[in-house]
Amino acid sequence: MNFTAHNDEIRKTMLDEIGLSKIEDLFSHLPVKMKELNLSNPLSEMEAQKAVKALSKKNNTDYITFVGGGCYNKFIPAAISQVANRVEFLTAYTPYQPEISQGTLQIMYEYQSMICMLTGMDVANASVYDGGSACAEAISMACRISKKTKVLVSNKLNPDYKAVIKTYTWGSGVNVEWFDEVPADTTDYACVLVQNPDYYGEITELSKPDTLLIVCTTPDSLSVIKPPVEADIVVGDIQTLGIPMSMGGPHAGFMACKEKYTRQLPGRLAGKTLDADGNTAYTLTLQTREQHIRREKATSNICSNQALIALSSTLYLSLLGEKGFRQAGIMSFNNAHSLSEKLGKIGIKTVTKNFYNEFVINVDNSDKFLNKLKENNILGGIKLDDNRILVSATEMNTQDEIDKYIEIVG
Repeated sequence: MNFTAHNDEIRKTMLDEIGLSKIEDLFSHLPVKMKELNLSNPLSEMEAQKAVKALSKKNNTDYITFVGGGCYNKFIPAAISQVANRVEFLTAYTPYQPEISQGTLQIMYEYQSMICMLTGMDVANASVYDGGSACAEAISMACRISKKTKVLVSNKLNPDYKAVIKTYTWGSGVNVEWFDEVPADTTDYACVLVQNPDYYGEITELSKPDTLLIVCTTPDSLSVIKPPVEADIVVGDIQTLGIPMSMGGPHAGFMACKEKYTRQLPGRLAGKTLDADGNTAYTLTLQTREQHIRREKATSNICSNQALIALSSTLYLSLLGEKGFRQAGIMSFNNAHSLSEKLGKIGIKTVTKNFYNEFVINVDNSDKFLNKLKENNILGGIKLDDNRILVSATEMNTQDEIDKYIEIVG
């Protein structure tokens, strides 16, 4: 790719537009003298290793966790890292030239197929950055399809995803309206975006509005609840499919849709075909990124795929199989409902009515409640406000851990 630097005329035009006279004015807000940093003396490599190890020992990694909110403690088979870390897959850049990367392209294709099976959609792309960007890209996709610029987004969407949507739509001409209940008339809107189960764990019956329906979901929940086939576009984060929590990332997002919207689906799509000799071959298809077509016709200029993380999710689903995947979902469901029922018996009410593995409880003092648990090496949930906590359980939580939770707060 060739890059032509700006000439003096272009620089002057750009500076005039923002009311500056010279390039140095761009940095006028910076202090002339930077504050001196309080750094230690230089260390040798051996000394640096010892210092880092000493710091790491201050971390407490032995907490029992009941925290969710978009990042969950899930069982990850050891075989996943053994395969995903092979040099053929672990590269600095996604190798997608068909003549040298049949394995990578096949993984993309299988990943797409599995996402379609989970969501009930016809087509899926090879992943995007994360759940938040998947939601934002779906909104952009709906606006292109409908030629409308007003969108409706549920207030019960993950707050991190809401922040990404605000960033994406700022300055783009898209007007986001937030709702608690879907309006009766949605014909003037490009789409309605809901999360199911929502951020608070509530599962709701979906009904098709008079416009495009985007459903954000947690893929592991689809092991026990029906896929959102009412939707036009289904998105979410694949962290629950064999991806470590890793202090919040990196994760990857998925996007799937009905076949008639395929050409508006951003990012990469891998396809399966036959080569000149009649052998199975994999290749990228419908390449609507700015690298492949004129930029103004690209479906997205900033989305990409998380091929290595998508590979891990494909391995996870392959290793567990349909039966194991459902079993993990049922265990999560049972553990969460067991915790909720036992909390109810000691007077702590669950606010969420219908839930998979995450629910909201009412307490007298959220900080006091969570601090008491933390003092006993339990992360008890996410504080929503002074009296509400979002609690999650997965297949990784044992009955002994649940009983310990109840014993401490009882």
